[in-house]
Amino acid sequence: MNITTNTELLGHLTMFPSVFTVQILILSIAAIAYFITTSSNSKKTKGRTSGPQLPPGPQAWPIVGNLPHLLMNRPTARWMHRVMKELNTDIASFRFGNTYAIEITCDKIAREVMKEKDNIFADRPEAFSASALTGGYLSAIFNPSGEQVKKVRRVMVQELISNERLDWLHERRVMEADDLVAYVKNLRQKSPIVNVRDVVRSYCHGAPMRMIFGRKYFKESSGDGGLGPIEKIHVSNIFTALDYVYSFCISDYVPWLRGWDLDGQEKIVKKACDIVGEYNQPIIDERIEFWRKKGLKKEIGDWLDILVTVKDTDGSWLLSPPELRAIVRELFFAAVDNPANNIEWTIAEMLNCPETFKKAAEELDRVVGRERLVQESDIPSLNYIKSCSREGYRLHPIVPNVVARRATRDTTLGGYFIPKGSTIHVSRMGLGRNPNVWENPDEFRPERHMGGTECGPEVQLTETDMRFVTFSTGRRGCIASKLGTNMTIMLLARLLQAFTWNLPPGTEKIELEMSPENNLMAKPLMAAAELRLAPHLYPEPRE
Repeated sequence: MNITTNTELLGHLTMFPSVFTVQILILSIAAIAYFITTSSNSKKTKGRTSGPQLPPGPQAWPIVGNLPHLLMNRPTARWMHRVMKELNTDIASFRFGNTYAIEITCDKIAREVMKEKDNIFADRPEAFSASALTGGYLSAIFNPSGEQVKKVRRVMVQELISNERLDWLHERRVMEADDLVAYVKNLRQKSPIVNVRDVVRSYCHGAPMRMIFGRKYFKESSGDGGLGPIEKIHVSNIFTALDYVYSFCISDYVPWLRGWDLDGQEKIVKKACDIVGEYNQPIIDERIEFWRKKGLKKEIGDWLDILVTVKDTDGSWLLSPPELRAIVRELFFAAVDNPANNIEWTIAEMLNCPETFKKAAEELDRVVGRERLVQESDIPSLNYIKSCSREGYRLHPIVPNVVARRATRDTTLGGYFIPKGSTIHVSRMGLGRNPNVWENPDEFRPERHMGGTECGPEVQLTETDMRFVTFSTGRRGCIASKLGTNMTIMLLARLLQAFTWNLPPGTEKIELEMSPENNLMAKPLMAAAELRLAPHLYPEPRE
């Protein structure tokens, strides 16, 4: 694909409806005013005749830069990758208003960002989506750096995801793994063809529900072990909100445009975040009433109890009600999407490579046997199962980029100049499919991850060398990689141990097509499931 020049773009614009032209006009006027009254990163780079230059990038419009491309190319990350392919570069710069967005598909440069120069890139850029997800920057993952991030991360590390706490909630996760098996068994009694997306989302929602709230359903059970009607709305809006995190919203680059919602993103992400928050709020308010207002006592039973009762050094409640709502919402955002997407894609790839099912089954029979269900304690020995998941993460990340970083001062990456204030986007898709790192990068081959790592002979889901991304690393990296590993591998291992999976009748192969809007499969995965174990090993669903 050729990079669109300004002249070509003007030609295309004349074909668009007048609404689009008005959007461009408003955008241009606001951007001009913004640049007149504020200092610009371009002042730093204009006239640079010596030293490192900016990474290569597409031709930009005066003043607004590449902002018009945002209105014409969605998803923007895919357009950026096409541009980089045309330019034959692993690092590129795109100017959106007065902000440079740096896209990276090279593992070496990614390590510069996430490890070697982590202190420079530990900040987050401000964004409408991040503010909406965090209730105005009251949680941790998507916040710009500051005391609030330190406070919330400290609570999470010390109170929620320590090894002691994870062991304490182990039985909750086992209950949901049992429900997973029961749910698939119930589904196949109605039809041998199972909607794998529904199955994996049920588990990935139920497990955090039990850990956060102590129960699986908000109000009513589905009756078969799957998501209830309210849970389906909850999950749907979690995925919708996450689709728009740092998704190149125009008003993030021209703040004066916030509220105009020229690209429609603000309304969508706000509505989704509000719905998720509204479903959580009654349970949170009930706990606040119980612990703080009535002063009642009971045994601490879940993460919400911990968050509501934790106190500061003065003996006051550490977290305000708005902070509690933001943190709980963020816990769901962090837990639901990644394992569900990974396992749906991984099973789809395995269906097209039947030999992988045979190897996975042989490992499960050798490590676990057929007289009991696989448990978290088996995970260290399930190297091939983990390799299948790693390959799924490499090929099919849930989002295009790692959560955006912000340069806190002028620096360099890959020998190129990076101005202060630039947003850094490390490409999950670009890293995982980089032909300079991976032989036959589009091929699903779990064996490439076998044979030991820097962590020893055990295969790990984490990838510290940034050749692809499972859990992000560095100062703003994932603090719950152990929990993420346990959830992901238990989900895959239970499905592969308890059932034999085949292509639906009349299907020669699974179409591995990505949705035009996001990184999910274009259509939910449908597969035929057969019982693989003795009948008495299949549990009944619990609430």
